[in-house]
Amino acid sequence: MIRTGPAVCSPESFLTASLAATAGAQEKAIHTQKTTEAVITLKSETGQWKQGPNKFALELTTPSGQPLDAGKVTVSTSMTMPGMGPMIAGATLTPDKAPGRYLGTISFPDSGVRQVTVSWDGPGGKGSARFPVPVR
Repeated sequence: MIRTGPAVCSPESFLTASLAATAGAQEKAIHTQKTTEAVITLKSETGQWKQGPNKFALELTTPSGQPLDAGKVTVSTSMTMPGMGPMIAGATLTPDKAPGRYLGTISFPDSGVRQVTVSWDGPGGKGSARFPVPVR
């Protein structure tokens, strides 16, 4: 038997493996937002976002419940602070194996209610939605 030492994992491989682990875990809804074009559901293992780094899943379906071929999807958040400019954070998203499902990461420096904007542009249509999500 030949031993070669510890395995080395690139940051990209680690992120993909971490996101895949999130997808396989029992997920709880953080927030579901319905629009005329889509139903948007943010999910995580704990059912909430917290201060610091977060892994989550984003699912987009049609109002009838079919996966939405959303194409390019973005998630951004903002929080208004009195006397300061808004605090803005963007998520990193990668398409999952299932249509209309994306795995993401986002980090928050502190707690508070964030205004989340989800935008999409793909074969299933174009749209956006904005809704509040607490960060605990």
